[in-house]
Amino acid sequence: MSGTPQHAAACASQPSISRGRLVPEAPSPTRTPFQRDRDRIIHSAAFRRLQFKTQVFVFHEGDHYRTRLTHTIEVAQVARSIARVLGLDLDLSEAIALAHDLGHSPFGHAGERALDDVMRDFGGFDHNAQSLRIVTRLERRYAGFDGLNLTWETLEGIVKHNGPLRNSAGNPEGEYEGRAIPGAIIEFDGQFPLQLETFASLEAQTAAVSDDIAYNAHDVDDGLRAGLFTLDEIAAEVPLIAGIVESVDAEHSELDHHRRIHETFRRLITRAIEDVLHEAQARIAGKNPADSDAVRHAGLPLVDFSVEFAGELASLRAFLFTRMYRHPRVTETMDKAAGVVRELFARLFEAPDLMPQEWGEDVLSMDEIRRARRIADYIAGMTDRYALAEHRRLFDRTPELR
Repeated sequence: MSGTPQHAAACASQPSISRGRLVPEAPSPTRTPFQRDRDRIIHSAAFRRLQFKTQVFVFHEGDHYRTRLTHTIEVAQVARSIARVLGLDLDLSEAIALAHDLGHSPFGHAGERALDDVMRDFGGFDHNAQSLRIVTRLERRYAGFDGLNLTWETLEGIVKHNGPLRNSAGNPEGEYEGRAIPGAIIEFDGQFPLQLETFASLEAQTAAVSDDIAYNAHDVDDGLRAGLFTLDEIAAEVPLIAGIVESVDAEHSELDHHRRIHETFRRLITRAIEDVLHEAQARIAGKNPADSDAVRHAGLPLVDFSVEFAGELASLRAFLFTRMYRHPRVTETMDKAAGVVRELFARLFEAPDLMPQEWGEDVLSMDEIRRARRIADYIAGMTDRYALAEHRRLFDRTPELR
């Protein structure tokens, strides 16, 4: 296996036979449909706002920690690396990777949980559904349509990159098992069916596994930089890291602290990518799908970790959960941030005219469900710093998130 580009796989998505866009457009003479999708995502306002949205650490805690934007760029880079070797469409993989976190609210998962909690009686809040709302409705830049009018394949990848949303009987499964599929997804699927009961393309599966690779690796890096644990502490509890650190120390016994961390971090990413490539090549060869539609009906993801490596990652995630995501320093800050989101929602629900004119227009004439969704759209689009600024505008006291 080499890192050189391979010939296009028969089961890759083919831009020349894309299923098109909800609003038909003339083809571009210079770009494929998937390249146009990627470019529209990069030029969107929602993409720019990712620069000041929390990944784990609030933006002003340090310049070297990941934000949603830097995380997204890392996911796209990993996705292109995997797609290149597998012979997939690089532009579609990149487009889905770049769009996968557009719907995240400020303050990371704490903000999302807070929004979901206050929206419980109004349909809830889900960042995947919010990403779809952004690219199909909330971005308002183009003369002929709302949203970005992305291709069917990119939209499918945004919605289904983690797997099917319902089974053949129509019941929610996967991440929505035991609860309802978000209304935004169901509503759009009624207009432009996305085959919610099938797997997505290999390019979408590549974006999903690249997300796992990027956030596991960079959370290790950020946690070490933040001093939440040491490299030796994580190596003592996570065999995957122990093996990498052992090889680093054997080859470079005199490395300084920061280089030792970076060398471990980069080798972790390499190990993960190589595992995915070996496993994907074996699964694709075993199923031998004739085209991208056969991929969707393969019955399992074809781009994924091996069972053995998935188990090693589970051990790493368990360590990060207790030593990083539930670290008192992190949870204290995120609890305050969640309170900011809840208080913003409550105040704006009582007085929606306090929103900027473009958001508050006609909101008083809406029923409670539509009003709540408009407010959730407004808050979800905020950066961390804008959310804090709005809280200062509307309240006498705003917590310091440090």
